[in-house]
Amino acid sequence: MSPIDALTGLDLVVYSATWCPDCRRLEAWLDQHGVPHTKVDIEHVPGAAEKLEAETGKRAIPFVLVNGGRWVRGYHRELPQRLDGDLFVQELLAAAK
Repeated sequence: MSPIDALTGLDLVVYSATWCPDCRRLEAWLDQHGVPHTKVDIEHVPGAAEKLEAETGKRAIPFVLVNGGRWVRGYHRELPQRLDGDLFVQELLAAAK
């Protein structure tokens, strides 16, 4: 089983916005790898931005809520490419435990 296959069955909710380049990069990665997820546009869903900030202490996006309980940052600002798929999968799986 590939690491991406291990994401099957997780409830992934991506908090993002259409104007955000990191959000578009994450969406493209999720779609390319066939990872099921729900998208919440913080610009259009009432209370979504406030929930994100209240629960993470951050105003940055994208963030992924894993199984309704733990948040994972959907970008890696410290990396030139801004998203490392393998690292992201590891972070999602760790949050699911």
